[in-house]
Amino acid sequence: MKKQRLRLAIATTIAVLALTACSTTAGAGTASVKTDPKAKVTITIGDEPTADKPADLANFLARVKDFEKQNPNITIKPSTEAWDAQTFQAKLAGGTLPTVMNASLTYSHELIANGQLPNMTPYLKQLNMIGDLNPLAVKNVQDSSGQIYTVPTGLFSVGLAYNRKIFQQAGLDPNKPPTTWDEVRADAKAISEKVPGAAGYAQLTTNNTGGWMLTTMTYSMGGAIENKAGTKTTFGPATTQALQLLHDMRWVDNSMGSQFLYDQDQVRQAFSAGKIGMVLQAPDIFQQATHNYGMDPKSFGEAALPQANGQNGTLTGGSLELFNVKASPNQLLAALKWVKYYDFDQYYNKGLALSAAKAAADSGNTVGLPSLPPVSNAVNQRYLGWVKDLINVPENQFAGYTNSKLKLIPEPAAATQQVYAALDPVVQKILTDKNADIKQTLDSAAQSINGILAQSSR
Repeated sequence: MKKQRLRLAIATTIAVLALTACSTTAGAGTASVKTDPKAKVTITIGDEPTADKPADLANFLARVKDFEKQNPNITIKPSTEAWDAQTFQAKLAGGTLPTVMNASLTYSHELIANGQLPNMTPYLKQLNMIGDLNPLAVKNVQDSSGQIYTVPTGLFSVGLAYNRKIFQQAGLDPNKPPTTWDEVRADAKAISEKVPGAAGYAQLTTNNTGGWMLTTMTYSMGGAIENKAGTKTTFGPATTQALQLLHDMRWVDNSMGSQFLYDQDQVRQAFSAGKIGMVLQAPDIFQQATHNYGMDPKSFGEAALPQANGQNGTLTGGSLELFNVKASPNQLLAALKWVKYYDFDQYYNKGLALSAAKAAADSGNTVGLPSLPPVSNAVNQRYLGWVKDLINVPENQFAGYTNSKLKLIPEPAAATQQVYAALDPVVQKILTDKNADIKQTLDSAAQSINGILAQSSR
């Protein structure tokens, strides 16, 4: 799923390591790609901050200007184009996407299989980037021969975001967030009864997020959504248990408030405004909640994903930089140089890391947010050592999450977003129809999803 891009703002003038390139690169199982690193080329890059975020936009444009100064042969045309589950496939098929933009990691296997991504291995070798990428993420963007087709940049695992102030108001200990779903239910009921205007717990339900979080809950209860081959659904006791829990919290406990149609941004706004006590989220919500929506950092808490039926694990996913398959080799090389500059160079240059961290802190952005980095652990630990004095995240309020040893379980590999979309109505129905038959609702969804999976496996 969409993971909110959390990039550190950097001052206009930055010292950056020189990007090295050669004119021809070949690799095992990869055809030679001829490029001219000095050729004049124009590329479009997505994810430009919108005008309602003037500080972020100014920092972004400053970085574009600095990149062009260091690469005078490359002209960048920024675009506000951003990933949206409802329009992405149509724009991809129509060839209207930028040269490079951020998208959900869930698309990687499907797009690789469909030939809709360029093989980026020779360009990654040309810029000497492969060795230090996070190996957990690289597995998700390779084909069976090990060729890499895109670059993972934003990684996450799902936890439980909770409002520490609301916990205190409900007589709960904010330093002891729930670790089981039974505890979530009890805490949500206490919040709904003791904190006027606050839902104890909220669930994502729209724009593919309902299926995403139902999958997460299923994982936490020991189940799966698809079989390993990605050819059919595997709904079982865990998925039924997850839906039954949501039903009971909604209809028996009345602990989920009155709003049941939430996408990612909507639930984050409501959470930040103190209208929700708990919601499933990765830690990146902290940046958006405090920087964009004005939540008091002291009120924020992040715990590990609650579990049932033992310690089963949590969903992990992320975002990637998607390169346009119709771009020329010189454009692809230039686009990867931009990604290296924008997302990775701070991990290799101490001066750049410090400049980035200081600029981020000065503009109200976070430094040192707990996350799964796009680089290897060794590279990330070195980076954190460089910026340790500038870290501005209340790390103790993330202790439940950072101390977690839960297994990281990848998102379903086959037709991921389509499966999530088909599950949205399931979650919505359980939360809006008191008499909904869970088994019948799941069986109906399974028929639809099995057809989707059969089509995708052809």
